[in-house]
Amino acid sequence: MPPRLYHSDALFQAYFRAAQDWANVLTLAPAIAAENGDRRFQAPEWHEHPWYGALKQAYSANSRWLAAMVEAIDLGDTEKQKLRFFTGQLIDMMCPANFAATNPEAARQALESGGESLRAGLANLLSDLERGRIAITDEAAFEVGRNVAVSQGSVVFECELMQLIQYAPLTSHVASRPLVIVPPCVNKFYILDLQPANSFVRFACEQGYTVFLVSWRNPCLELKDTSWDDYLEQGVMQAIDVALEISGADQANTLGWCIGGTLLASALAVMRARSEAKVASMTLLTTLLDFEEPGDLGAFVSAPVVSHYEQAIGGGGILRGKDLGFVFQLLRANDLVWPYVVNNYLKGQQPEPFDLLYWNADTTNLPGPMFAWLLRNGYLENRLCEPDRLAVCGQMLDLGKVDMPSYILAAQSDHLVPWRSAYRATQLLGGDSQFVLGASGHIAGVINPPSAGKRNFWAGKKPGANADEWLSRAEAIPGSWWIHWSQWLRRHAGKKMPAPAGPGNDRHRPLERAPGRYVRVRHD
Repeated sequence: MPPRLYHSDALFQAYFRAAQDWANVLTLAPAIAAENGDRRFQAPEWHEHPWYGALKQAYSANSRWLAAMVEAIDLGDTEKQKLRFFTGQLIDMMCPANFAATNPEAARQALESGGESLRAGLANLLSDLERGRIAITDEAAFEVGRNVAVSQGSVVFECELMQLIQYAPLTSHVASRPLVIVPPCVNKFYILDLQPANSFVRFACEQGYTVFLVSWRNPCLELKDTSWDDYLEQGVMQAIDVALEISGADQANTLGWCIGGTLLASALAVMRARSEAKVASMTLLTTLLDFEEPGDLGAFVSAPVVSHYEQAIGGGGILRGKDLGFVFQLLRANDLVWPYVVNNYLKGQQPEPFDLLYWNADTTNLPGPMFAWLLRNGYLENRLCEPDRLAVCGQMLDLGKVDMPSYILAAQSDHLVPWRSAYRATQLLGGDSQFVLGASGHIAGVINPPSAGKRNFWAGKKPGANADEWLSRAEAIPGSWWIHWSQWLRRHAGKKMPAPAGPGNDRHRPLERAPGRYVRVRHD
């Protein structure tokens, strides 16, 4: 017998529901409601005009049918996830609001402006085609070091791969152990220092910590041979050593976000294999150590794709930041692609200034060997979480030997690092772990300053093997997780001492003011 392609019960339910939906479309019965808060259908014509109402109903019916057919297909989990993702991309793209002929607001503005909105939209399209990416904010409104990344500090060390920034203290006394922050290298660091009101860097300084932060270089062909090992040796471990030399402390506290956390955990595993005890604690923010369920990015990863990148740039080359940035935009197409297609091209408008989207558009290249290593050993084969499976910096990697206390934050609706995948770090690392689950997604779940008074987080006792069991016992706490983290970190911060009189020391003198040169480099 031929293999079964569909689950018969699910297939029947899909066809039955589609028949009901189309009956409602043909009779103009308002039975199919768009999701609450769907900004695509907020114009009054979608609800008041029969033609546009029927379009919306037909789109909703077809969308539900396609999604149901995906669920009815008999596929393994990985294949089903990919089919679900790319079908969702098709559904998002085919929304009638995305086309000039079927968008009532675009049609109205074209009539009212005598076609000027269409002319302006075409000019915007040509400009974006020349630039190679969709404009999602008014980039002229921001400048790194002027109105983003403005916390005071100095570059106290640099090499070809990174600059290390030491931030000025904001308290008279500080903890003796410095805090070394490793941001993701796929974006610029200043997501942690956008504005004074939402700057995590400033918050940490106000809490009495001496903050050192890695500012990764935006790679050009000069760094085309840079490997994962180089990022550990010349980046993470070098930053820790310099921070200890300047502070004179016995140990440092460390923090890594996203791939910065993956780099940090890898570096600490190497250091423990070398019997080094330079780190008192580790904080991981929305970080994958176990890549078995890697979120929406997994839809783009397969053996042929990884082999392609290994052959193309794995032996030396550069992955363009704007290409990787477009992939990240596709992961949230209804937020970061189609609204700007409609606004910029159909309506002929300019995007509004928004600091977060300015940062999002300020993409960073990656060296080919480093990127190919992460694809194969992380996303494809998930070797990082297996003890003694990988040789890194001349050492067999074992995350179980990373035995310092750890604070692990995940975000509930994170599409890049699913929270249950981030939770797995509590079982892989050797030390005591404090797990915290923040509300919202990959960015908003992390950048949630106490002054905003938004969202909540969940905290509980020692995490066990099952993430959902932990959540069922966790306490929901209103507000920001930042205060909770600072209280935890204080237990590992060392004694209080007078704040340093200035940055650096005799060996590591200040080279330039923060945010430094490296973060300003763009390769459009």
